[in-house]
Amino acid sequence: MPDISRETISALQQFDTPTVCNVIELFNVRPRSSGYLNRTINACFPELPPMVGYASTATFRALSPPRDGDVYSSIDRQLEGLADIAGPAVIVFQDLDEPSAAATFGEVMCTTYQAFGCSGLITSGTGRDLDQVQALRFPAFTAGTCCSHGACHILSVNVPVVVGGITVYPADLLHGDCNGVTTIPTEIANEIPDVCREFMQAEKIVLDYVRSQSPTPMGFTKARLAMSEAVQQLAARIRRP
Repeated sequence: MPDISRETISALQQFDTPTVCNVIELFNVRPRSSGYLNRTINACFPELPPMVGYASTATFRALSPPRDGDVYSSIDRQLEGLADIAGPAVIVFQDLDEPSAAATFGEVMCTTYQAFGCSGLITSGTGRDLDQVQALRFPAFTAGTCCSHGACHILSVNVPVVVGGITVYPADLLHGDCNGVTTIPTEIANEIPDVCREFMQAEKIVLDYVRSQSPTPMGFTKARLAMSEAVQQLAARIRRP
């Protein structure tokens, strides 16, 4: 995996997720309809700034208790594994119960993950203690809420999981905000911030025009074509074969 600098991680936090998605498309490294979580996964706290980090994956059940063992023993292994991740981790759970039977996380788990340097959490299931987690300013993305943790237990850690319609692999780079969550291909991650700045400058051509006094359809068309030309030139420079 290419070395992604901490400066890159910090820079990625300055951009919203739709802009990151727009820029990924310009590189032509994957189909436009892949790589991002679908509408089943939503931000619990849309007011928080963008979340960026590497996936620490796990599977979860709460409908019935495990046949043996400490129900929280896998969290110990999960926390130990964080030391092997190249930067801040995003905890990613696949809830195997269908439908979800109880909350994947609450205040204690999120406080713990935050204390170990995690930058957020995603689950295909539900969450609880949202007031307390919001106070932590800990980004969380879920398919809903539930008041109880049921017979919660983690089955496995550091395995591929399916969340929001895509497979998330351990150490995938993730970016999420109020609009949703996307993966970032690691081979282009270091280039994304600079390209985001250029892309936003291209968009500014249209934005500045329509915010000006008395815009006209003809003027809008001219601005739109100028923006399109700038984006095309940018894409031609960075596009992968």
